[in-house]
Amino acid sequence: MEYRTLGWSGCRVSELCLGTMQFGWTVDEDTARGVLDMFVESGGNFLDTANIYAHGASEEIIGCWLHARQNRREIVLATKVGLEMWNGPNGKGLSRGHILRAVADSLHRLQTDYIDVLYAHRPWYDGDPAETLAAFDDLVHSGKVRYVGCSNYPAWLLVKSLWISDVKKLARFACVQPKYNLVHRAEFEREVLPVCQDQQLGVVAYSPQAAGVLTGKYRWGGPAATGPRANTVKAYLNERSFRAIDELDRLAEANGKTVAQVALGWVLTRPTVTCALIGVNAPAQLEESLGAVGLRLDDDQMARLDALTAWEGP
Repeated sequence: MEYRTLGWSGCRVSELCLGTMQFGWTVDEDTARGVLDMFVESGGNFLDTANIYAHGASEEIIGCWLHARQNRREIVLATKVGLEMWNGPNGKGLSRGHILRAVADSLHRLQTDYIDVLYAHRPWYDGDPAETLAAFDDLVHSGKVRYVGCSNYPAWLLVKSLWISDVKKLARFACVQPKYNLVHRAEFEREVLPVCQDQQLGVVAYSPQAAGVLTGKYRWGGPAATGPRANTVKAYLNERSFRAIDELDRLAEANGKTVAQVALGWVLTRPTVTCALIGVNAPAQLEESLGAVGLRLDDDQMARLDALTAWEGP
């Protein structure tokens, strides 16, 4: 497992980050523990969760596992704040009151006294980002949080937040978490990527396999997507994606890998990406993703994929 520096920070994280959105939802606690054990045994040290995942159950499972394994110091633990966790007008958002209460709840569920990376889960347009950053700054100075980041932020809000941090001398984002994969590129590459390069921000790319589409599970004329993520999957099922999958097939054969592994390899080869965030439902699924560790596509292979999926226009 390769370890990479998370943006401007001195924190070193594994090239694969284990996403735990399914824990407590489609993955029971025993299976989740098996996945966590396998990930750490393979050299992984970066875990990603959120308070909203299974409404706290994901954090609770991780907390029980950390307590049982007594390995908190070896883990870089990330969680998120901002989505609705309780009823009432202040049950969601990035106000000071919501952040402080939500983080206290997350620390309790995670059975720890600090969070390595705290993300703003979504942009919050009803308040002043300076309030959010001031609350984050207090958490960092109190030792409850080590680094802060943001997820799904547009470039203008990311830049504004960085500017506020610089001017007011508040905690500064160390990383961003965008949706990014071979067939979903423009949203990140058009404006956010240049900001990350210029400001030395880490990039934790989520959905690197496009909700399973880039695993080869779906093919031309194949069965339709079903299940709770069917609408997400259907958005990817188009001619552009199928042509990319055909090329992934060819590269998988050339590299002795699977389609899913080459899709991860593309993300890990991108120079701005710190790590790929993988979500798994079972140890067998994690085992396949671990086969992408160390995979880097050469310039010719990257060019062949870029020719099929690079975005055009302003």
